Amino acid sequence: MSRAWDHHLPQFHIRLPRGFVNDPNGPLDLDGEVHLYFQSRSKADLSVPVEWGHATSDDLVHWRLHRPAMAPAPGGLDSDGCYSGNTVVVDGQVRAYYSGNIDGKVYQSVLMAVSEDGGASFGTPVQVVDDPGVDEGVTMFRDPFVWDDGHGWAMAVGAAGPDETASIRYYRSADGVQWRHLGDLAALGRTEVDGSDTGAGWECPQILTVDGADVAVVSSWSQADGPANVLAFALDGRRRLHRVDDGHNFYAASVMRDSTWGPILFGWITEERDPVWWKDEGWAGAISLPRRPWLADGRIATEPHPVVESLRDGPSRPAAGATIGAQAEVVVPVATTGCVRLRFADDEYCDVELDAAAGTVAVDRTAASADARADGGRAAVRDAFGADGARPAVRVFIDGSVIEVFTSGGRSLTSRVYPTAPPPWTVEASTDALVWDLECTITP
Repeated sequence: MSRAWDHHLPQFHIRLPRGFVNDPNGPLDLDGEVHLYFQSRSKADLSVPVEWGHATSDDLVHWRLHRPAMAPAPGGLDSDGCYSGNTVVVDGQVRAYYSGNIDGKVYQSVLMAVSEDGGASFGTPVQVVDDPGVDEGVTMFRDPFVWDDGHGWAMAVGAAGPDETASIRYYRSADGVQWRHLGDLAALGRTEVDGSDTGAGWECPQILTVDGADVAVVSSWSQADGPANVLAFALDGRRRLHRVDDGHNFYAASVMRDSTWGPILFGWITEERDPVWWKDEGWAGAISLPRRPWLADGRIATEPHPVVESLRDGPSRPAAGATIGAQAEVVVPVATTGCVRLRFADDEYCDVELDAAAGTVAVDRTAASADARADGGRAAVRDAFGADGARPAVRVFIDGSVIEVFTSGGRSLTSRVYPTAPPPWTVEASTDALVWDLECTITP
């Protein structure tokens, strides 16, 4: 039987009809078809071992879900979960490098598995990097990322060390099988930067080349507090560490260094429902829209990739007073001071606030849900607006319970909202804005 919540499932963000989705892994362009893998569970139950889910697209917006590409092998090196990593092509074969989890083991081991069928499935893994020695003081070690830097194969692995020092461990290989540890690519003692926790450890390290600069993207983590923020910094020694997304629900970014569409960044859209709630609903988690990165004032800026505009279903119309379904895009063309309110019901709404003078954009979801189990709160970014007018001041994507906000200055805020009222919803705008209906794109 259909429930009101069923109307709020994301329909163009990647998610499972039933089950749990978290970290995106190893996006890969094979002759114009993107293969995106992701941590998944067949049930919305954290006791179920993690598999690698699999989706493909030939345009980055219309996705087809496939059977899992990788599953834990009983008694094997990943018997309790195939965790995060990435993929590369070597001599025409797709290789997956990932973390194999065994419950109770101190470290997740770096494994490699090979696909003989074009990335649809992967064979038996082998361990290609030794676990750290116990005398090194490493308290967390996981999530390999492999890339060809033009001089051979390089690998980054996320780690946490003594005195809450987060690091990216660095390895090199001539063949992608035998690896040498060459120290740390970067390390930082736990602190705060612009109010953001830099973490006791760094998960999911990614190395992306943007506008000729090598940039590290990491996910800050601690044993006590768990996941925190996605951070980025240049590897040229002039590091300006900053958040990649300033919203409530963006983590475990994964990059595609090269593709038909250029470099692409995805992220895991986390939940703000407690586990009892999402277990009852039977699904959790989603993957973000594909984002195109560039460098702006020493930081990674992102925007929805232009292909996302193909989701628009019909012409635009004035946003003020417009009725929308659960999938829509609202655009504020020019930086101004005002508010776009997504009105779900009389007592349920979410505000996107613009302040042109202060240069800020905020998402306030305090009143987004009448259900007391839903988290509220407000998130804001500074330096939100670009000076050249090349991009709309703000773009707001609504997809069921997902809201992704992008600004002309390359800032983003991703949040979850859980209104109890099903669509139709309305838009209240105190500034000039346009709205498009968006089509649903996920197919089983």
